Amino acid sequence: MTSGTDRLIQLLELRRTTLLDIDEQGRLLISNDETGSAQLYEVSPDGSRRQLTDLGEPCTGRYLPGARAVVVSADTGGTERAQLSLLELSETPDGFAPLRPLAHDPAYLHVLFEVDRDTVVYATNRRDGVEFDVISHRVSDGNERVLFDGGGYFSDAVPSPDGRWVLLSRMTAIAASNELLLVDTGTGQVRSITDPAVPGGWQNPQWLPDSSGLLASSDSVDDFFAVHRYDLADREWAPLLGAPGRNLYAWPAPDGSRLAVVSEADGVHSLGILDDGGRGVEDLQRIELPGRGVLAHNTPVVWSADSATLGMTYSSPVHPPEVYTWQLGDTAIHRRTTSNPAAASAGLVDFSSHRVPTPDGERIPLYLIRPEHADGSAVMIIHGGPESATVASWSPIAAALALAGHTVVLPNVRGSSGYGRRWVSLDDVDKRLDSVADLVAIRDWLPSVGVDPDRIALYGGSYGGYMVLAGLAFYPDLWAAGVDIVGVSSLVTFLQNTSAYRRAYREREYGRLAEDRELLEAASPFNSIDKIRAPLFVIHGANDPRVPLSEAEQVVAAVRASGAECPLLVYQDEGHGLAKRANQLDAYPQAFEFLAKHLAR
Repeated sequence: MTSGTDRLIQLLELRRTTLLDIDEQGRLLISNDETGSAQLYEVSPDGSRRQLTDLGEPCTGRYLPGARAVVVSADTGGTERAQLSLLELSETPDGFAPLRPLAHDPAYLHVLFEVDRDTVVYATNRRDGVEFDVISHRVSDGNERVLFDGGGYFSDAVPSPDGRWVLLSRMTAIAASNELLLVDTGTGQVRSITDPAVPGGWQNPQWLPDSSGLLASSDSVDDFFAVHRYDLADREWAPLLGAPGRNLYAWPAPDGSRLAVVSEADGVHSLGILDDGGRGVEDLQRIELPGRGVLAHNTPVVWSADSATLGMTYSSPVHPPEVYTWQLGDTAIHRRTTSNPAAASAGLVDFSSHRVPTPDGERIPLYLIRPEHADGSAVMIIHGGPESATVASWSPIAAALALAGHTVVLPNVRGSSGYGRRWVSLDDVDKRLDSVADLVAIRDWLPSVGVDPDRIALYGGSYGGYMVLAGLAFYPDLWAAGVDIVGVSSLVTFLQNTSAYRRAYREREYGRLAEDRELLEAASPFNSIDKIRAPLFVIHGANDPRVPLSEAEQVVAAVRASGAECPLLVYQDEGHGLAKRANQLDAYPQAFEFLAKHLAR
């Protein structure tokens, strides 16, 4: 192994810690992967830590208010068919407490949304394997009630504090869009409080503490996400907080006295507090973060029950994820977990931000991680999604590649989120290959920052894997190598073979098999796979429910048949990506050495 590979292994072995919840006594429920997969731990107010689970599979969870218990969500082998269990906590545990099943049927998904006193709200597709129903489960006696069975794919289900309503966020037929539904828990009556025919996302719905209304961020009015307030009495939305060129999201404190506001611009987060009476972003009390980084995507902030503490997970390209808290009166956040030694990230290279011009007049946002002693090669790491983005978060792969002398390029090609609704819509359906052409524009620009255009590799996972294959197949003479992780090789066979519950959700972005097959065929790398000349490295999980293993197998067979180098690694206990450290330590160093070989002078 090279010294660069040794450094990659050191970075992969750093622990990742994420905040999940705060209980009424101020204990923190966290996730940490020191055992090799993400397990649950509890951090007491005095800083002492206790491991709660050792499942061998990654898991997540939430506290059950009013009880010393945690609702645990875990699947097996990356299938994403999550099962929900109750973990009862003892103050003097002897080993790990057993899990009591709450919602178990290994053939189906159970998506945990909300936990309240004696109640768990989740969505499941167990009715027919496709459509999701939203269920309320009473923990004390196991009684279940269907809150909504009108079908669809949900990203949120949020009960109101008074228990009268449940707010649902359901995907619509329009790409990057969803609608908010309000369910009366007494009568079962449902009404839509947003227009599903209007393009736009409605994210981060949060009830006001008195249940008089709710907050949600939307880009349906402006190009960026602004915070809006819905009033139950007059059934009207009104703008609350917005800022040009920034996405804003808000979390009310339980006592209603203030809002935590996260602002995002160019993939970097800032945090502020708006006290009662504040009228706009100019009134925010800015809270200092440790550097240019981000808060965790799934749980950016969590209020304590007394509204005096705000918890969060922070990471950056030079800092692995750790848990922090903010207390009333502070101007900065304070680290609550110390999973890694202080010198663990010493010498890592931070990023610079750039805009790359395209032939059609667009400007592509991207990050560069450029080492002091760059060797002229570059690795372009393309994010998945596609309705996602590269943000200023922790990536041991990117960090290690830069330490090895490669310039690391992290683009947000058209179709990426975070840069306005117009930008995220520029790759929909018949515009798919415009985003692939962005890779060429970036390649043409890279010599201006000292990169040899003949020593550039593509690297990506999921949709990023599709982009790798598309770049290699449609522009075969431009790239030195590629690494494809759980990538889509044919949009047609992907839609035919992906899990049934995901097909409709993905068709709104890529195009529909029944109507857009010609476009899907034209945009599928597999149909031009014989043109690939660059060596290709492929990694896949055998249990992937999103991008089936067959997508990798057909690519590898075709590339090898055309005479190009194409190793394949398949992991039998993984799904859509590599979640277990043992597999990461096996696969990523091999891919790292593959890139080093093909990018050498």
